Amino acid sequence: MLMYPQIDPVALQLGPVAIHWYGLTYLAAFGLFLWLGVRRLQHPPFNRMQGPTAWTRRDVEDLLFQGVVGVIIGGRLGYCLFYKPAYYLSHPLEVFAVWEGGMSFHGGLLGVIAAMLWFAYQRKRSWLQVADFVAPCVPTGLAAGRIGNFINGELWGRFASPELPWAMVFPQSGSMLPRHPSQIYQFLLEGLLLFALLWLYAQKERKPGQVAAVFLMGYGAFRFIAEYFREPDAYLGILSLGMSMGQWLCVPMVLGGAILWAWAAQRKPQA
Repeated sequence: MLMYPQIDPVALQLGPVAIHWYGLTYLAAFGLFLWLGVRRLQHPPFNRMQGPTAWTRRDVEDLLFQGVVGVIIGGRLGYCLFYKPAYYLSHPLEVFAVWEGGMSFHGGLLGVIAAMLWFAYQRKRSWLQVADFVAPCVPTGLAAGRIGNFINGELWGRFASPELPWAMVFPQSGSMLPRHPSQIYQFLLEGLLLFALLWLYAQKERKPGQVAAVFLMGYGAFRFIAEYFREPDAYLGILSLGMSMGQWLCVPMVLGGAILWAWAAQRKPQA
């Protein structure tokens, strides 16, 4: 079995200014979104649009900015409401203490959905078209975030057999028993594999909403699987039906994605 390498979370110290690896992974996520978004402009139907409906690099940049705001606000509020509602109801001002950590993907997703709705309203575009544009550009950012989790030595996995070649000891977990490096599992599933599937799926023109639907189903399914190897939050543990909070939050994602895909498939094209 392996030993967690105890990586210094500070990548660079410049006097009183500390640049953390986790912050750099966020910058990488935003940079990847911009890079992929510009290339997404060459995919159908965006590469055929002309005039006021045409997508431009400026649209990608504005989407990125609004999405970042949505991720931060939604991710923080989601963490407070989904994972520690009683605590933050008693300490409401600590909701703003984002530097102390605590972000939820599912809350961040809701924040991004709100940002996309606002962008669609501003640009007078279909929200489904905006969601389809964004979806394939997201998983690489999720992958970057999981690398940040691993560097920070957080969100480690459940106990694993010592015979598992990649089982890893995380001393900061309070135990010297081997665990699953679940951050790497999530990096591979929710990040790289989901990106490859979505990017290939989006190469051909799909009915409005289907690309976004595949993202919802794919992320929900992969996260659900990964949660079986990830240590549940100590203050929540395992919930009903032997599922974690992360798994319960994935159920509506998969169901919603399946319903959206089926609805989009039978929807008649607009004239």
